[in-house]
Amino acid sequence: MSKKARVIARLDVKGPNVIKGVQLECLRVVGKPGEMAEKYYLQGADELIYVDIVASLYGRDNLLDIVDKASDKIFIPFTVGGGVRTLDDIREFLKAGADKVAINTAITKDPELVSKGARMFGSQCIVASIEARKIGDGKWEALTDNGRETTGLDVIEWAKKVEELGAGEILLTSVDNEGTQKGLDTDLIRSVTDEVSIPVIACGGAGSSEDVLDCVRKGNTDSVAVSSILHFDKATIPDIKSTLNKDGIEVRNLD
Repeated sequence: MSKKARVIARLDVKGPNVIKGVQLECLRVVGKPGEMAEKYYLQGADELIYVDIVASLYGRDNLLDIVDKASDKIFIPFTVGGGVRTLDDIREFLKAGADKVAINTAITKDPELVSKGARMFGSQCIVASIEARKIGDGKWEALTDNGRETTGLDVIEWAKKVEELGAGEILLTSVDNEGTQKGLDTDLIRSVTDEVSIPVIACGGAGSSEDVLDCVRKGNTDSVAVSSILHFDKATIPDIKSTLNKDGIEVRNLD
């Protein structure tokens, strides 16, 4: 059976803008959420991810509005994260049109939110977001609040735990590589994918279509979220999918 891969466009949102930084810092405005989401949808992205990077600090009403508007124009699955603290928060995003909800900070403080959410809405709706920073050889610590806070949690053990609690997917972001466009941390990704059976969306560091291919092959993942290479016109969704397809990886919506 041939290997399949999803190419996912990630949009980090702050206020009315899509922003992009390096290692989750030095943020710059790159566009508007609605325009960019529609652009990547029309290019053939398999899914979209919206993350409000300040919602944990300032609330999530802005993202709810973005999700509501996107659901009228975007007809592929999309995941929303940022400021999710309760079952009611999850419900609101799903009612607004999101297919899945990504949670990071809240579940490190109350892991049972994963199992409660999975029971109420289905595991397929619950994405455990893990921001990983390398702290030693083969060791990474989970961070929260857009890389601002440490947790003391070992990334690999935490990934196993959220799967056990009922998460349907993991969004794994390398804080060290994020925004650098130097390639994804395939050691981190492989360390997690080898230990869990649920899908792992790899994120952080893609600078070319070849980097995405390298991640799929070496990281043993079938899902890669990209942002910088799209936002700064280093590659398009069709470019990435063509590179994967030429290497024998099955992709969808390749014209």
